[in-house]
Amino acid sequence: MVTIMADVSVLEVLLYGEPIGTLTRVSGDTSLFAFSEGYVADAGRPVLSLGFKNELGELTTDFGTQNMHLLPFFSNLLPEGHMRDYLAERAGVKPVREFFLLWVLGEDLPGAVTVRPADGEAWPPDADDGEDHHDDHRDQALRFSLAGVQLKFSALGDKQGGLAIPAKGVGGSWIVKLPAQGFDAVPENEFSMMTLARLCGMDVPPIRLIDVADIGNLPEGMDKVSGQALAVERFDRLSDGSAVHIEDFAQVFRVYPKDKYEKASQRNIAQVLAAECGEADIAEFIRRLTFNVLIGNADMHLKNWSLIYPDRRQAALAPCYDFVSTIAYIDDDKAALTFSRTKKFSGFSKDELSHLAANAGLSEKLVLGTARETVARFHEHWQAEKGNLPLTADAIKAIEAHLHTVPIA
Repeated sequence: MVTIMADVSVLEVLLYGEPIGTLTRVSGDTSLFAFSEGYVADAGRPVLSLGFKNELGELTTDFGTQNMHLLPFFSNLLPEGHMRDYLAERAGVKPVREFFLLWVLGEDLPGAVTVRPADGEAWPPDADDGEDHHDDHRDQALRFSLAGVQLKFSALGDKQGGLAIPAKGVGGSWIVKLPAQGFDAVPENEFSMMTLARLCGMDVPPIRLIDVADIGNLPEGMDKVSGQALAVERFDRLSDGSAVHIEDFAQVFRVYPKDKYEKASQRNIAQVLAAECGEADIAEFIRRLTFNVLIGNADMHLKNWSLIYPDRRQAALAPCYDFVSTIAYIDDDKAALTFSRTKKFSGFSKDELSHLAANAGLSEKLVLGTARETVARFHEHWQAEKGNLPLTADAIKAIEAHLHTVPIA
């Protein structure tokens, strides 16, 4: 694997630390991805993404070329929106140049994927945005490398219960999400909704609130951020530091992040779970879907659902994340994704769930029974805990008003 031409760069793609393919950049920002011959030939190969399976369940190996954007699987490993702009500026890369963003951030990506320059290739001069940037700028960018929109980073825990950002941005076992600009108490909101979800029987990773002032090694410019941050234990990392592979449903459906609200529905997600997972995962999906309607989460898009591969080959529904009552901030009567026929919260009824079950190949008895049970548990724990959770009075008022508009509630 040798770079012959000056305008060609190669990134090696690894899964669980083993090379499985390459991303090659040629002719400016045109890129192409290819699996290695060894990965293609390995009948017991670990799964990189269901999005690389064809209709027959075989591995897809012909991808063509992309310009600026990488393939959707890799594009979805990168941050979005303001977070992408922030990191690109720190790294000295234009936000649209995804090949070089992945080069910078490839040491600590979600799941068990890592990316590194092939043969130790040096950073090419034409990758920079014209400003004077050095390797230490790119190291700083890595400290905020996890995909998403909100300013968040991977952190290490200590024996005293504190958290600190690793100096190089690699190796953290917690995700810390800072307070959101322009919205009050978002970490407290998410902590409350995730706590309720656990009480209602959902698979929620360990979470806690921590004062921003108690987080060690924050980078420059973060000293003006104050209040509570949310810390979530990474479910894609084991206690020994090894990685467990995950992928979100934008990757499964080969959808770019900008289309995470449009290109698939909750019914489509259910169809994948019916084909790839067991009954317990389907019940958990209905539990989460119902719960997020009840709390008024209008932002459960494709990237907020993920699969996990505990044995490297068999998909399962990954633990919960990003449960926020968005109606506490923005009055919205629609969900991010269509359920089966409608996005309207007021349309989330037994009939809509029956339609979803029939068209996704799910047991109607399982779907309706799980939804009924979730509604009952929600009301029980909401009434008991709403006064004990760190929610604002406005958030409680918004949720209670919203519940009167949801038929299944």
